[in-house]
Amino acid sequence: MTIEIELKFIATPHAAGNLAAALAAWPHDHEPAQELTNIYYETDDNQLRRWDMGLRIRGVDRRYEMTLKAAGKTLGGLHQRPEYNVDLTVPELDIARLPAEIWPQGADLADLQSRLRPLFSTHFVREKWLVRYQQSEIEVAFDQGEVAAGELKEPLCEVELELKSGERGDLLSFAHQLIAAGGMRLGSLSKAARGYQLAQGNPKRPLRPLPILKAAPKATVEEGMLAAMSLALSHWQYHEEVWMRGNAEALTSVREALETLRQAFALFGALVPRKASSELRQKLTALEEMLAQSSPDAQAIGSSAASVEAQLSLTHWLVEAQWQRWLDEKSKTKMQGSFKRFCDIMLGRIAAELKESFGAIQQPNEYYDKATRLSHQLLAAHLLSGAYPADAVGNWLQPWQQLLQAIRQHQSSWLNAHAGQALKQPAFWLNGTAAR
Repeated sequence: MTIEIELKFIATPHAAGNLAAALAAWPHDHEPAQELTNIYYETDDNQLRRWDMGLRIRGVDRRYEMTLKAAGKTLGGLHQRPEYNVDLTVPELDIARLPAEIWPQGADLADLQSRLRPLFSTHFVREKWLVRYQQSEIEVAFDQGEVAAGELKEPLCEVELELKSGERGDLLSFAHQLIAAGGMRLGSLSKAARGYQLAQGNPKRPLRPLPILKAAPKATVEEGMLAAMSLALSHWQYHEEVWMRGNAEALTSVREALETLRQAFALFGALVPRKASSELRQKLTALEEMLAQSSPDAQAIGSSAASVEAQLSLTHWLVEAQWQRWLDEKSKTKMQGSFKRFCDIMLGRIAAELKESFGAIQQPNEYYDKATRLSHQLLAAHLLSGAYPADAVGNWLQPWQQLLQAIRQHQSSWLNAHAGQALKQPAFWLNGTAAR
């Protein structure tokens, strides 16, 4: 088994054409282009997908390799997954040759083998460079071709950076250098993810509501912060992709994701000094200003240096825990405290602020003045409520969300009723029913 650590970028043809010249700045070894064909396998009920696994056979110059990628982590465009490779003499699937311990307990491999069928394929030309950067060796691969499932196809034009040896931080630093020329954006969707989408008939990707953050049981404050910002980044990248594919309504969700990040920085601001994230927040603010323009262009902004650099900088900040060097001993201790306890305290503060803001309103125009603050508080609540039953959280959030919608739609006659209902909701974070 190896742990594959790589960054994926979607490149414009122009940027891809300039890649060799850009890499000349560092010592490297070059491999000529090769044609690669990959067949991905799945069952009729998507069993591998449900296990968060991907299985393929790759063919290169009459040589074949079976690869299984197991459940891993994706943050920004950084993919980290266990990978198992088996050389084959013929392109025939034989999952019995993979390590037995990788499969879920009780899995019937003979039955699984009998149900696996080709689902989609990728065919592309790959050119590679092995770059020596600082203390690391980084493989740069340029892939150009297509993903296909039946009659449906989607072009591929990708640049992948894989850490072959050395430090993950070097990989991220190198990526900053490489994207400076423009024309590349982080790709959170793998080739397999796009293949599954085509195999399903390539339905229109839906807009997704901002989820309630579900942090790990007994998470520390630091782990909760990482989870909160990772959730916002995922929400951002998913909807940016949807926006760039032609759904103009996804722009609202992109803006929501960036505002969620802003609320996450505010929530943890008492523990993480502002100077620890000042440069990153400046990049996010610059991007927000671009998105605030009338009729912003999805392709131009999504592929802009401002968007790519902001996403990569946030990924780097999170993966390398860059805030830690700014913490004093007191803050370090608090960051290792209970995230659940932190959430209870912050939810209590939010509730007190909402009561003060909406408990004694006299005129409808007062609601409109408080709409932005209400929106921010509800986004923060999404990041703090995951330890409690979903129905209790939903019952508390719903009337506040209805109030916000009524304000935005100028439904003046409903404002007092929604506010009154919202203020009556019990404090679910105090009722002792938190999930353990």
